Amino acid sequence: MSQYQRLLLIIHLALRHSPAIDHAAALAKASGACLHIAALIPTLKLLPLLEEGDREKARERYLQDHRDWLKDQARQLRAKGVEVTTEVAWADDVAQDILDHVKELQPDLLIKEIQHESALKRTLFTPLDWHLLRHCPVPVYLVGGAHHALPLKIVAAVDASAVGPENSELNDRIIQQASSLAIQCDAELHLLYAYDITEDYLEELGGGLKLSELTKGLRKELEKSFLTFAGRYGVPANRRHFILGHPVSALSEFADKHNVDVIVMGRVQYHGMEKLLGSTTEHILYQVPCSVLAV
Repeated sequence: MSQYQRLLLIIHLALRHSPAIDHAAALAKASGACLHIAALIPTLKLLPLLEEGDREKARERYLQDHRDWLKDQARQLRAKGVEVTTEVAWADDVAQDILDHVKELQPDLLIKEIQHESALKRTLFTPLDWHLLRHCPVPVYLVGGAHHALPLKIVAAVDASAVGPENSELNDRIIQQASSLAIQCDAELHLLYAYDITEDYLEELGGGLKLSELTKGLRKELEKSFLTFAGRYGVPANRRHFILGHPVSALSEFADKHNVDVIVMGRVQYHGMEKLLGSTTEHILYQVPCSVLAV
């Protein structure tokens, strides 16, 4: 039986040609899951446009136009063998309404197109995608790039140096989700560990050792830890990737060079300044040329 029984896709009606619909439909068909597509329209943004004349009639005409379009999309998907339902509704608080939908429908996966925000806006406001990554109780599949609708190459990004049961459990979840997705899509599964060895960190640990000596020694230890970790999960040697560098840039470069379709990563709860600046997974959204599945 597939791990996916129900998928929830949230779409922005301004992006009628969003690749998220194709991605969600392809995954639903491959896994045999039913797909619910919800178009949530921010109420406040449209109020100035609807105040003239009969406001209620204008609101209803606006909704009906989008319902008709979405129903036509659903008909096309059903013709391809996808079980799909649709919904168009106003949303006073889009982020909360999405979480309410997740709570009500209990999907195995929340799917949404990545919504790119400027660095300035991210400083002033928490982006919608960040909010979902922090608060959604189910895995979040954020569609990005222009790759295959059904993934052909999937990368599980883990932290092989992490200690403690909580980090070990997160690594397990990442690999399980990535492996299940790869099986559903008949895709290649790769395991990647990107580690950033900063000069200050090395000098602090190295004492009297030369920086180059410590770098070499630490790299060997980290790589050994990663290979042991990969071996426990039976990942083939040619699909194990140990990379030194900042995780955001390293993952982005790897995804671009190797035509990766999806990166599976963990979500970590942050507080204080870390929460304000965002986590690695949150910043990855604006860098990698592919989709991100956060667990």
